[in-house]
Amino acid sequence: MEHFIDGKRHGGPGRTADVYNPATGQVAKQVLLASAEDVATAVEAAELALPGWRATGLSKRSAIMFKVENIIRERTPELAAIITAEHGKVLSDAAGEVARGLENVQFCAGLMHHMKGEFLEQAATGVDVHQTRQPVGVVACITPFNFPAMVPLWMITTAIAAGNTVILKPSERDPSAAVWIAEAFAEAGLPPGVLNVVHGDKEAVDELLTNPLVKAVSFVGSTPIAKYIYETSAQHGKRVQALGGAKNHMVVMPDADLDGAADAAISAAYGSAGERCMAVSVLVTVGDVADPLIERLKERIAKLTIGDGTDPASEMGPLITRAALDRVNGYVTGAEAEGATVVVDGTQQEFDGEGFFTGVSLLDHVRPGMKAYDEEIFGPVLSVVRVDTYEEAVRLINTNQFANGVAVFTRDGKTARQFEFEIEVGMVGVNVPIPVPIGAFSFGGWKNSLFGDTHMYGPEAFNFYTRRKLVTTRWPEPSESQINLGFPTH
Repeated sequence: MEHFIDGKRHGGPGRTADVYNPATGQVAKQVLLASAEDVATAVEAAELALPGWRATGLSKRSAIMFKVENIIRERTPELAAIITAEHGKVLSDAAGEVARGLENVQFCAGLMHHMKGEFLEQAATGVDVHQTRQPVGVVACITPFNFPAMVPLWMITTAIAAGNTVILKPSERDPSAAVWIAEAFAEAGLPPGVLNVVHGDKEAVDELLTNPLVKAVSFVGSTPIAKYIYETSAQHGKRVQALGGAKNHMVVMPDADLDGAADAAISAAYGSAGERCMAVSVLVTVGDVADPLIERLKERIAKLTIGDGTDPASEMGPLITRAALDRVNGYVTGAEAEGATVVVDGTQQEFDGEGFFTGVSLLDHVRPGMKAYDEEIFGPVLSVVRVDTYEEAVRLINTNQFANGVAVFTRDGKTARQFEFEIEVGMVGVNVPIPVPIGAFSFGGWKNSLFGDTHMYGPEAFNFYTRRKLVTTRWPEPSESQINLGFPTH
């Protein structure tokens, strides 16, 4: 897989990495890994394209967004197949990812509204003040493997709509969707150099973080890397938003609909093999609901179909790599030694072939201090933590280092309102297991789930990708001119 620089595929000699089909475990292609020089070439192309794109009328930018949305929507099956081939998620899940990404394209098509400034007449006698939004410049977007289409569409669409030029660095594990999207933008009329794609590893990332022409960096990934991205970018004077890891809890109150809660937990914990930053990984059972809820979970787990993502019968596909498979299974095989109970051991499920498959696992009697609770597993493992009271559940969640998403399942409105008020997490669901906001709002957590102060996509993204410029205007008569060394007042 080649880079996409200045409107065309960009190849050449250099280091490469294997791209696997996770369902077969076989190498499907090679991806080029950009050198620092390759990245610098892309940055220079983006810098050269910046003046022209910034001067492009907002109506033309909006028209390109509408065209991109139509192209991607009409060809969603094609893009979904690319995602499934390299990530492994089932085709319906891949198509759903594309649909959620298109929400942001639709939002950005209204850029004439989002880019509006402010005007204040007669701030002082004969003095008017207005504020405009202007692009920050060349923007780097570094995206994760688990959503190879949705997260790029969260970032690049807003950055481009705001008048910036972009270097997109997708995961080298599933790189093809990013190039497909870049070519869709080109087909929609985006000028060369406005959107560039470079593949790579730490060498490419470090060049983006330190290159003085790059003015802002957006990132989604694990917490250790998010912290590194944030600190390195800030040291080099860049604006940065870096979304990190998660440990999303789902609280089930004694009055909850247990069948509905079980369905939601299964869907949120095991969808996309748990490789979602908003996946539910901890089920917090309050009072006596644990045993009946676990029985319902076991019944549903036994009926799940795991297989190749291209098979319409499959509900869950493989993990992304062999290393991910070994790491995830390690949490299950080591759980009993730490005092947990393995209710369902997915590591024992057998699969044909060499794909990176594992079954789903359910752990009970998990507590803080155990690896399965403390660390982000990023796989199909659901842990049950038993607590006696609502207050204990809130305290458990609020002391966790991660604060991306959380949910509460209850029939009581007072409990739901109290939970919303007290919980220290960025995205909250009430009887909604995965509370990812619609495109008109912004996505992001708190604590070690976000480094920076700006959330992803939606209104906050337009704040991140623009700078506000304040202009104060006065048109005095010549007779009013005078020297005054005092501090100006109104």
